[in-house]
Amino acid sequence: MASPSSQNHSDLFAGFSTAYKSFATEAIHVGQEPEQWKSMAVVPPISLSTTFKQLTPGNHAGYEYSRSGNPTRNCLETAVAALDGAKYCIAVASGLAATVTITHLLKSGDGIVCMDDVYGGTNRYFQRIATEGGLEVSFADFTKKELLKAALKANTKLVWIETPTNPTMKVVDIKACSELVHEYNKDIVVVVDNTFMSAYFQRPLALGADICMYSATKYMNGHSDVVMGLASMNRDDLYERLKFLQNALGCVPSPFDCFLCNRGLKTLHLRMERHFKNAMAAAKFLEADPRVERVVFPGLASHPQHEVMKKQCTGCPGMITFYIKGKLEHASAFLSNLKLFAIAESLGGYESLAEHP
Repeated sequence: MASPSSQNHSDLFAGFSTAYKSFATEAIHVGQEPEQWKSMAVVPPISLSTTFKQLTPGNHAGYEYSRSGNPTRNCLETAVAALDGAKYCIAVASGLAATVTITHLLKSGDGIVCMDDVYGGTNRYFQRIATEGGLEVSFADFTKKELLKAALKANTKLVWIETPTNPTMKVVDIKACSELVHEYNKDIVVVVDNTFMSAYFQRPLALGADICMYSATKYMNGHSDVVMGLASMNRDDLYERLKFLQNALGCVPSPFDCFLCNRGLKTLHLRMERHFKNAMAAAKFLEADPRVERVVFPGLASHPQHEVMKKQCTGCPGMITFYIKGKLEHASAFLSNLKLFAIAESLGGYESLAEHP
């Protein structure tokens, strides 16, 4: 007979996609092979050297300058690629650095179509910086495929999907949107911001996306002590270009941050399952409270895209949006009286945070 805890676990994940095979094993072992170090260290060492001795001029042993490549960063990138079901991954200094690096695939006159509800930093960069560089940026609600289709133009080169969105938790059907975009023009690059989901709950590349990116500051690192961005892909041409841009733009993370993020991956599967369990309990509690107007959590049957979530994901993260009855003063009073949750920006760490967007 199943224990009550295992029964609750199976009920929680009922209807969702099957968990990715050997995820935890790959998180612990891929890119971490002790044989790559002369010391046979089980935990990859932090390589702080900025430069590496060459055997003869221009002939090096895999590394020459730390911006171009670093052993500790390589361990992280190899591990993340495996978890994303990808051939390649690049790590950069922040989630926004990943956005900037990806956008540098384009040239003046090219168009970007972006989901209408996205992280504020993404919106700010596209509207106030990318447009000044000659890019044409438009926004559409991708939960309605006809609006996405209508937004595509002859100059569209990049489609930016965020799912679930920040902060209203809209869920976009990645497979349907990727197919629609690639049918319109196979050369359009479809990017999915997977920050809210992590590699454990969603694999955009398997659903047709060309690039899966993260603010690794959040769930992927999971300890609120690293600012970093990641981008994974399968296409050789995209990797070669993004690897060049990673070096040319120079927005690389420190080896120490790579070490910390790599360490965070080892507990990602455990953390995400607990995030889901705790968030579901909190969402149900809030939904039953008469002082709450509405709860937006993709794990609840009340969420408009609940079935899409179950179809393309293996579970739900710990992000909940809810509306308190009343006005701003009531929301402020609620936040000001929290005892365990800190009023702070960001998400995805081991601690619980709350904020008013």
